[in-house]
Amino acid sequence: MQKFTKHTGLVATMDRANVDTDQIIPKQFLKRIERTGFGQFLFFDWRFNEDGSDNPDFELNQPAAKGASVLITRRNFGNGSSREHAVWALDDYGFRAVLAPSFADIFFNNCFKNGVLPIVLSEEDIEELFRRTEQIEGYQLTVDLENNTISDGQGFDRTFEVEPSRRHNMLNGLDDIAMTLEHEAKISAYEAAL
Repeated sequence: MQKFTKHTGLVATMDRANVDTDQIIPKQFLKRIERTGFGQFLFFDWRFNEDGSDNPDFELNQPAAKGASVLITRRNFGNGSSREHAVWALDDYGFRAVLAPSFADIFFNNCFKNGVLPIVLSEEDIEELFRRTEQIEGYQLTVDLENNTISDGQGFDRTFEVEPSRRHNMLNGLDDIAMTLEHEAKISAYEAAL
């Protein structure tokens, strides 16, 4: 898993509440066994018309969203089925952080296990970020996990909370397997003693 320490990136907004994992990555694309290659299918039913062309009305197809790596959205993001592929698709597309007033629990947990930082902010802060993104061309945010801060260098400065063990794992790029391998010497000693 890629480490997350400090990231500055272009912001894209998705003014939708209750975005479920079936929309983030539709079921027909869950056949891959690798964790890569899902970004091309992210929000497929919204991003593309039936003929495969880009839907010009979809938020991420707007020129201002091209290359965005910070997604701001509404409450209950990632609800629905527990598919981990939803986070894989966001990551593969290029998103490093998702900011929302709330997340579905399983999606929230999957983000931490796959290097995408989910940040809970108040409805008022999210509304302010939507406003700034709309008004400031090329709007960027810096998400600093080392200091638990978000800032835009233009007056928006907030702190956020992340449970300490999750923060440690993100800062060090540790997924579940890497955390286990930190104890490899003890595991090997135990196995040798059997």
